Amino acid sequence: MRRVKTQLFWLALLAMLSVSAVIAAGQDHANTGASMAKSTVYVYRYKQFVGSALAPSVYCDDVELARMENGRYFMATLEPGKHTFRSNDPQSGVVLETKPGEQYYLRVEIAAGMMKGHGRLVLMSREQASYELVSTKLKPLDANKVADKERVSLDEAHPQAAAPAVATPTKAAEPAPATPAPAAPTASTPAVEQHSVTGTTVSDNGPAASSMAGDQMSVADAARQARQKKQPPQPQQ
Repeated sequence: MRRVKTQLFWLALLAMLSVSAVIAAGQDHANTGASMAKSTVYVYRYKQFVGSALAPSVYCDDVELARMENGRYFMATLEPGKHTFRSNDPQSGVVLETKPGEQYYLRVEIAAGMMKGHGRLVLMSREQASYELVSTKLKPLDANKVADKERVSLDEAHPQAAAPAVATPTKAAEPAPATPAPAAPTASTPAVEQHSVTGTTVSDNGPAASSMAGDQMSVADAARQARQKKQPPQPQQ
């Protein structure tokens, strides 16, 4: 009986632990979803000697968030939309159109004045702020300097990594159109001129074969007739 009670005890304990784990996971998921639905603004200040005793206030939509100490930072969680930020210098400010799940970065700088210095806000790029926020010289703001405890958090800074640059595809150069080669000159054959002569066809290349044969026969006849005339007449018997 005692062994059965021990087993029931451990089973109940395991069931309680499982239910607690499920509830914790649900809360983490809900918190993650809520944080992704809002915007995050980091505000930080360099650690430097000039103006180190000053702690200018930082305002969002004319509501004080906190007083900024030397070498400190804080995080403000805001509803997405248009927000106006400034310090105790009314001439300087930043207007942001925040988006869900995005982070923005403001740096407090001390400007010299007639009697004392005053704070000014400068909007920083993600590439620069993500480097400066993780500096070992920066610490979370003291809790007694926070005015808006609902929107201001003093958790450790986790800036978003800079988005990688997208390579732009380059267009391949189109090949130049081929230039046709000039045509080779062709030799022209001279035309043969023909001249008509009575009884004989004469060309530039010489008399025709039939005309030459006729001329040779006429010469032979003339020679034979000449020999016959030179021979003396034979006496008659």
